[in-house]
Amino acid sequence: MMPIVDERSNTGQSPQPAFAGQVASPCISICRIDTASGLCTGCARTIDEIARWGSMGGEERLRVWKLIGERRSGASDPAPG
Repeated sequence: MMPIVDERSNTGQSPQPAFAGQVASPCISICRIDTASGLCTGCARTIDEIARWGSMGGEERLRVWKLIGERRSGASDPAPG
């Protein structure tokens, strides 16, 4: 699913996700790291992604959300990097 985009045509600014700066955390309060995959069994993030979430910008958070979707669908390695 593609993010909703605010075209900002009247301001001359680049299009941005309408929720930029407000990307919700994927945490569902089931916080256990699977030792085999290195991912949280609740949110499918790595320890590094969880630790850095608070300091990530909107684009990086959206990238993590994309990785979560790929991980859940089996489209990527569990813990890239």
